[in-house]
Amino acid sequence: MTTGFGLVVRFTLRDADAAGAFDELVSRTLDRIRRYEQGTVVYVNHRVPGEPNVRVFYELYEDRAAFDAHEQQPHIKHFLDAREEFVSRAEVTFLEHIDGKV
Repeated sequence: MTTGFGLVVRFTLRDADAAGAFDELVSRTLDRIRRYEQGTVVYVNHRVPGEPNVRVFYELYEDRAAFDAHEQQPHIKHFLDAREEFVSRAEVTFLEHIDGKV
C-alpha cells in the first residue's frame, strides 16, 4: 500500500484582481493535471473564508516519484512562472503520512 506524498501551499495574492486571475490560471492548469498526471491523486485549490486574497492548495501524490514527475510537467513549469505575477507570498508545508482513511 502506498502512503502517498503530500503538501499544503498557502498563497497570499496581491489583490482581488490577482486572486481572480490566479484562480483562472489554476483552473487551466488543473485541466492538464487531470488529463496527464495519473500519479496526482488530489490537487485542490481552496478559498479561505474571511481572507479573500488567500488560497490554500492541498496536494496528494501516489509517492515522491509522482510528485517529482508533476514538477517536471510543462504545464506545471508554466504555472510556477505565471503565478509570480499574482502571488505576494507562498508558504509550503510538506506532509508525512501517519494514519488515515483512503
